[in-house]
Amino acid sequence: MLKEFGDFIARGNVMDLAVGIIIGAAFTAIVTSLVDDLVNPLIGLVIGGVDFSGVSFGLGEAQFMIGNFINAVIKFLIVAFVVFMLVRSINKLRARMTPKEEAAPEAPAGPSQEELLAEIRDLLKTRA
Repeated sequence: MLKEFGDFIARGNVMDLAVGIIIGAAFTAIVTSLVDDLVNPLIGLVIGGVDFSGVSFGLGEAQFMIGNFINAVIKFLIVAFVVFMLVRSINKLRARMTPKEEAAPEAPAGPSQEELLAEIRDLLKTRA
């Protein structure tokens, strides 16, 4: 069982996933800073100085922090865009690195329906 588990862990997909999670966790701090320190102030300038982190409303004793939700959505969109660009770049690189497959030669075209029918007609004429 331990050998099987070791084989599972050593597979490329699992290792790639682990590296992706670790890099993603480290990347979160960068994205958080980007959104909080750069994007939100720019958006605040455009819409009149609103700081999203402070936007909230209360209903009874419940406090709804809409600004935190908006920040999370912005962070998600930035991360999704960066991942999209990364995957797109990797796919282009792979396309350049993989050898092009040669096109298979086309199979010779057989006779058309009209030619087959004419041949059948001629065979029937010779039998009669």
